[in-house]
Formats: sequence, C-alpha cells, structure tokens
Amino acid sequence: MSMQSARFEDLGGPQGTLNADALRADARRESFGLLALLSPGLLLVFTVIIVPIGWLFWLSLFDENGVLSAANYARFFEQASYIRTFITTFKVAFFVTGACVLLGYPLAYMLSQLPRRVASICLIFVILPFWTSVLVRTYAWLVILQRKGLISSWLIDLGVISQPLPLANNFAGVVIGMTHIMLPFLVLPLYASMKTIDTDCLRAGMNLGASPAATFRQIFFPLSLPGLASGVVIVFVLCLGFFVTPALMGGGKVIMWAMRMEQTTSLYSNWGAGAALGVVLLAVTLALLGLFQWLLGARATGVWSSR
Repeated sequence: MSMQSARFEDLGGPQGTLNADALRADARRESFGLLALLSPGLLLVFTVIIVPIGWLFWLSLFDENGVLSAANYARFFEQASYIRTFITTFKVAFFVTGACVLLGYPLAYMLSQLPRRVASICLIFVILPFWTSVLVRTYAWLVILQRKGLISSWLIDLGVISQPLPLANNFAGVVIGMTHIMLPFLVLPLYASMKTIDTDCLRAGMNLGASPAATFRQIFFPLSLPGLASGVVIVFVLCLGFFVTPALMGGGKVIMWAMRMEQTTSLYSNWGAGAALGVVLLAVTLALLGLFQWLLGARATGVWSSR
C-alpha cells in the first residue's frame, strides 16, 4: 500500500480507502490515456527507425555467401581503406561543423539583435538556399571554385595570384560546398535560442558593472549554448551521411562512408558489408553524441556549482 493511500486510510478510515482507490483508478486511466496519445508516435518511430536499424544489423551478420559470420566487421581491421574513409568522414564532419559555428554564430547573433521585422526579412536569405536543389548548388560551387572558375579568374585578372587556386576536387572544396549547405541548419535553431534570452538579464549585468564583452561572455553566450548544441548536433549528424556534395566536389579524391556504402551495395552487390558500414557509423555517432551530451551536462553542473 502506497504512502498516499495509507494517509487517506488514517485520516478517513473506510472513506479514505475509497478515496485512495479512486485516485489510483484515475492515475491508471490517465496513464492509459497518455499511452493512447503516444501510441501513433511510438508506432511511427518503431516502423521508421527501429525496424530499419534492426534489419541493417541483421544483414551485417551475413557474408557474401549468406553464411552467418563476422567477416564484414573484421574487414575494418584488415583493410586500411576502411580506416582511411572512416577518418575522412569524421574529419570532414568536424571541419564543416566548425566552419558553420564560426560563420553561423555571428550571423545568428546579428539577426537576434535586429528588430523583428528586419530580422524576418534577413531570415528569408538564410532559408532561400532550401528552395534550390542540393545538386544544383553543388554544381554552382564547382563553377565558382574550379581552376577556370570565377574566383581564380577574378584573382588572376586582378594580379593577386598567377596560378589558379586548388579549391575544387579536393578536401577544401568538399568543406566549402558542405558548409554552404549546412549553415542554415545551425543558424535557425541558434537564432531561435537567442531570441528567447531575456534582455533584462543583460541589462542587469551591465547595471552591476559588467562590460559589454563580459556581459556577452558570462550571460549571453552560456544562455545560447542549448541552441548552439542543437545546431552542432544537427550539422554533424547530417555531415556524416552526406553523399552528393562530397561525391561531386571531392572529384573522387575524398571518399566518405556514404560513398563507400553506395559502392559496396551497388557496384559489388555486397549488402552485408554495406550494412556493417552503416552499423559501425551509427554506433560511433551515438557514442560521440553521448560524450557530447555528457560534456554539456558536466559543464552545466560546473557552472551552477561555481555560482
């Protein structure tokens, strides 16, 4: 018997027992009602996420001959090309995420300080790239960055350089193209987080003698971290599975795991090896996200304990 029902019995005798039973019945009905409301979403998550991941893991356990084996996972340690593509994938993701933070945070901060009407107009230019296909934007960057593209031609005509810059068909081209595509995914959640910051907190800091730089560093920036963390996670996860831009901007020199999976399944028809690539990438990504969440939690705990 729960403490609440025992208290009712002590206070009201049989009447308290009836009240406790009624409360428990109401709690059960509320739980069933919440479960009924959540069931469509849970069914969707199970169908769209759990089932495909389980099927992917099941395929990864079979070799080319359909025999249950761990050969697909052992291949990671036997072939150096898998390690190179694995490192390249996370290297690109880290560089693109870092570039988006360096470019996106000042942009989101500027938008958050503008009047609402002006900020809404400026946000149109942030969202505008979504109206164009990723393939079209990637080819546009190829035209701009190639050896005879606009940037190299203009710099040569101005006398700044004598030889075209190697900006396409390499790692730099992949980072530039993906940064342009991923930047709105960081700016939008970061801007939404910054707009929720109460300006009275900033005024209070200034009234207490803090300089504008100290107010930004000690008040505004910590309060914007949830939006920054959301944007970083979105950009980083999307980069890990990106295919079109690395395939075109890399010129075959920058191979990421999404490209390796496509080659394994379509060119070699080895679905087990391709599924193993997906499982390993998913496991490492979840581990990194868990570490990132732990670091954020540890930092938040340290900030509050210092206060």
